[in-house]
Amino acid sequence: MAADALAEPPSVAAVLSKLETLLRRAREVKTATTVDPPLSPADVGHETASLYEGVFSEESESHRFAIVETAARKIFYDAVPSISIWDPEFVRVWDLFDILAILGAQGTCDTSLVFWLIEELLDSQTTEGCRVVLDYLESRGERLLQKDFHKTHLIILRACNELLRRLSRAEDAVLCGRVFFFLFQNFPLGDKSSVNLRGEFHEANVTSYETPLPSEPTADTEKMEVDGSQPNAKLRDSTPANRSPKAHPKGPHEDSAVETSEFYPIFWRMQEDFANPTRLFEGSNLTTFRNGLERTLLEFGETPVVVQTKVVGEPQQGTKRKFGDEGVDHFAGNYNPKYLTSRDLFELELSDLAFQRHILVQALILLDFLLSLTEKAKKKLADPSINNKALLYPYTLSDKDRDWAISMRSKIATYIRNGPEGQFYYRMVDTVLSRDKNWVRWKQESCPPIVRDAVTAEQYQGAQNAARRATKTRNVRGGAGALDLTFLSEADSMNNLELLKDSARYKAPSIEQLVKGIEGDDLDLEMAMTDEETQSLQAAKSSKTWRALRLAARTTLSKLDKVETGKSLPEIFKDEEKPEEKVEEKAEEALPKTPAEGNEISAVEETPSEVPVTT
Repeated sequence: MAADALAEPPSVAAVLSKLETLLRRAREVKTATTVDPPLSPADVGHETASLYEGVFSEESESHRFAIVETAARKIFYDAVPSISIWDPEFVRVWDLFDILAILGAQGTCDTSLVFWLIEELLDSQTTEGCRVVLDYLESRGERLLQKDFHKTHLIILRACNELLRRLSRAEDAVLCGRVFFFLFQNFPLGDKSSVNLRGEFHEANVTSYETPLPSEPTADTEKMEVDGSQPNAKLRDSTPANRSPKAHPKGPHEDSAVETSEFYPIFWRMQEDFANPTRLFEGSNLTTFRNGLERTLLEFGETPVVVQTKVVGEPQQGTKRKFGDEGVDHFAGNYNPKYLTSRDLFELELSDLAFQRHILVQALILLDFLLSLTEKAKKKLADPSINNKALLYPYTLSDKDRDWAISMRSKIATYIRNGPEGQFYYRMVDTVLSRDKNWVRWKQESCPPIVRDAVTAEQYQGAQNAARRATKTRNVRGGAGALDLTFLSEADSMNNLELLKDSARYKAPSIEQLVKGIEGDDLDLEMAMTDEETQSLQAAKSSKTWRALRLAARTTLSKLDKVETGKSLPEIFKDEEKPEEKVEEKAEEALPKTPAEGNEISAVEETPSEVPVTT
């Protein structure tokens, strides 16, 4: 090591020596040989402060950064080729990355240096090694990207995209998902780096399937050859494959095989429309797609569904050891193949619930795309904020096709809900599709900023003062007819509940009470001294009159006819007598009255002559 250091320039050798000191310090602080835990600035902070001490004098910042980069690359290039990423000694590289991240945050070296080295490390590792590098990025992402993001984001984006190009979407689907999650979690929500602004479809995603050769007989065109001029005509006629259907009727299994053979090209042809929906704008492609999707849903409904389950304890395909031999990474071996389009496997695929749902989700996405092209949906795009012309298609869906798309979407949703755990699955899919419409709208508006500026100190102070004014205690002045709220005071809190129980607070007054109130208001009006008092009394009288009329409309509707005669409300209801009082008066009239009660009528009237009178 000393001989190598002498070959370096003095400044590089000095920085290299201090970086080695920091690495030895890191080994004392961090005893683990794994990616975690990360080194903190407090662990090596007192050492990083003296990195330039006695080394640089008047060099520029770019010159100092170049010296640190040269020393760091020397350590990196010595470790990576000689130490396997699975070796515990490889922790030296993770410590170096942590130290460079700390130095970059302190302004001692370029913040992009650690990203350059991570990018080169990804290029030098296999797929399994890249999983470990991604473990480091996921553990340190927030720290690495918190400073100078505008300088470093392109490097990490380039490294991740290059890794995605190397990975297989079929065999490394989980690792691809981890890369995307890392980018989504650490890049701003409104970043345009991964936005498909032009709305280009993935036309390169071609699904190859078997097509019958021109000379190969199909289920629709299969006929017996009877032309004797052709060679071996009799021989073909005698073979079982070329016999007439009348001579050899087909059984139920053969009919099912024929139907499946007919459905095979219809089903896989829809993948062309899923990959490029704009094909439906041309000719009869939309009609062909309609027939294919209707036939697909019919076949799914008639096919017995099989739910694929994993056997507990069964080793998964492609299981690899995890970093540090601490166990098996069960996600690493999950296999997510592209469609298997062999005719021999077609019937098995149709019975797979996961396969059916995959196809139906594709159909839901395409149907939502078609429904966004209706005349009603296009009127919503007349907003001036919609300025991304690349996502505005000239095609308009007809009313007939719109009704079909709505009906088909409803049928697919019903079919998914009726399956095992279908309610949960459809809710998840529908939520994703609903949110995707918001993203499409955002792209149609050319991705305007969705991050608001921070609230200034003046705005915060103004909002705080306004809140104080709005919640300030005020002395409410009681106007005419205002309720007396003194019972709410704390001085008489013991009687508050009793006062709240007063029936006059929650029971509506009767007609008699309102009529008496009107009579009282009439007396007060005669003695009113000022115009304000007169107006107040008239308003109170009008209120009582209106409430009395409303009550009368429910109980004694016939009394309202007398309102038009000019009688006042007290006069109308004063004539009303209770039925009990009328009964009592009639009973009193029927009783004989004594002379003391009235001299004009005798107590006992004369009886008829034919009735004897007792003395």
